[in-house]
Amino acid sequence: MKTQRELRFDGETYDATQDFKRLKSQLSRVFCALASEGKWWTLAELAHVAGGSEAGVSARLRDLRKQRFGAHSIERKRHEDGSGLWVYRLADTEVL
Repeated sequence: MKTQRELRFDGETYDATQDFKRLKSQLSRVFCALASEGKWWTLAELAHVAGGSEAGVSARLRDLRKQRFGAHSIERKRHEDGSGLWVYRLADTEVL
């Protein structure tokens, strides 16, 4: 990520002892996938490569947009197939 930051997850049901390691690892895998190829990803594709659910990957995308996780620019657009599916990519590829 842009700079080394103290990762601070939160939420009503967040329990650091049970969730921190898993969320940190998933966040890293989502970021690495986005940063490594510069391509557009569906949530299903990211969930497959990062491990976890589409809902979890969606939450990590929201985390990556937050200041404390690097304030990354995550672009989104509708998939070109007209299905209404959204695709995502990391816009700030200069972090590589």
